[in-house]
Amino acid sequence: MARQKIEIYDTTLRDGTQGDGINLSLADKLEITRELDDFGVDFVEGGWPGSNPKDNEYFSKVRGLGLNNLKVVAFGSTHRADVSPQKDKFLGELISSEADVICIFGKTWDLHVEQALRISPQKNLDMIGGSVAYLAKATGKPVFYDAEHFFDGYKSDPEYSIQTLRAAWEAGAHRIILCDTNGGVMPSEIATAIRNIREEFSGIQLGIHVHNDGGLAVANTLRAVEEGVVQVHGTINGIGERCGNVDLTTILSNLELKMGYQCLPEGRLRGLTNLSKKIWEYLGRDGPAGQPFVGASAFAHKGGVHVSAVQRNPETYEHVDPELLGNARRVLISELAGGSNLKAKLANRYPEIENRGAVKAILNEVQDREHAGYSFESADGSFDILVRKHVGKYQPVFEPVYFRIYSPSNDEQSDTDGTIEASVKIKVDGRIELCAAEGNGPVDALNRAMQKSLKEKYPVVSDLHLTDFSVRVINSTEETAAKVRVFLEHSFQGELFGTVGVNVDIIKASWNALVEAYQYALLNHVDFVKELSPDVPGDKP
Repeated sequence: MARQKIEIYDTTLRDGTQGDGINLSLADKLEITRELDDFGVDFVEGGWPGSNPKDNEYFSKVRGLGLNNLKVVAFGSTHRADVSPQKDKFLGELISSEADVICIFGKTWDLHVEQALRISPQKNLDMIGGSVAYLAKATGKPVFYDAEHFFDGYKSDPEYSIQTLRAAWEAGAHRIILCDTNGGVMPSEIATAIRNIREEFSGIQLGIHVHNDGGLAVANTLRAVEEGVVQVHGTINGIGERCGNVDLTTILSNLELKMGYQCLPEGRLRGLTNLSKKIWEYLGRDGPAGQPFVGASAFAHKGGVHVSAVQRNPETYEHVDPELLGNARRVLISELAGGSNLKAKLANRYPEIENRGAVKAILNEVQDREHAGYSFESADGSFDILVRKHVGKYQPVFEPVYFRIYSPSNDEQSDTDGTIEASVKIKVDGRIELCAAEGNGPVDALNRAMQKSLKEKYPVVSDLHLTDFSVRVINSTEETAAKVRVFLEHSFQGELFGTVGVNVDIIKASWNALVEAYQYALLNHVDFVKELSPDVPGDKP
């Protein structure tokens, strides 16, 4: 039996970019359009023609993308009060955009009519109807009408807000979009208003566009769908002005997996997590780990009781199968972990862990070290080395002897632009290597010196790149004597991994994390190591 279709209208490129600190280049917008087309979204709102040069160029360039699925929408407003629709510059820009669909907004709330536009209620109705009719006739394409602040207007003056919808509907609008522009409406208010509208208008095709200022955007959108709307507006990852728009990643997951609607072509939902990550990358941001359905922690399990239950039946602590969304289950290791966490995480990699009775010893060390300030949740590299030591599979590729940092005097620093010099002494195959290097700060200098000292023996280390560096004070009550935890993230041969170091000395903590990063990279890419040095011990993962 065919599932009911809900249209997905993405406004990431327009409404989403109104968010604080959000900016997309023209190239970004075009690439995201391609991504949304491949994903199977129905509509993408590309921008407001005439408002800025970037949006004008977008509508010119997007025609050459050869899109397969989605329709491109040009956004604008009703004509201005002092000109006719035929003479309004911005309506002309909408027509010139040659977009597949035009969406305009108008005032529905009497407060805005009186205080923002400062025109008569009838004049506002004439502007709505006149703009929709003119655009529909001039383009021969669908026109959507965004009823801005509809729910606030409905609470203030139900009769007039309904009149504004009628003006657009009778003028030929294909969809009437009900907007909670301030994001402060409750789900029960959404439901009541939509029921009354559907009784008032026969065959009306409604959409919903809500913001998240009350933290209810998802609830309000899903309630609107239950009440019969056929089109949902939102942004990928919920970006947008103030507290954001409704997050389409959450909406799509709930509509398809929980409520039985069809939003995307069959099988496309599996690309949702990847799409979410790509949008965050375009924005230069890390998405919230706890973002529902698609976040890195959405299916992460830390408590030993939870992990044990999930191993028996994932439904015990997972409300959906993460693979349906392209996400994956993660088992976290911490002082809260139990034996089931370790077995679940390490069974494939170190099957001998249980036979050697190492589980308890590993758990004890994790708890002791976390009590001392370590954290292994994101430090897979450090955790792997810890495990190797307990199961007899750790034989270091090199031995660190010492490091030194040289910082120029204040007078010299003015000429060196903060450059730091580091020297590193390590032992490799019984041979001492002493190397020095300059870097932008002590960690960069240490990293360069370490790589220099290992590169002759293991050229593959040139592919090891530091991608993230963070420092956190652990016991702040100790003030300047407090310990710090340093977390390093590296990329190596397509893998991202983290290591951690703890010390009262930030440089020493960084050095410890850096040493473990190089040990882990070489040990776990032993095929490269053995090719270059067959005598170097190690275990292929």
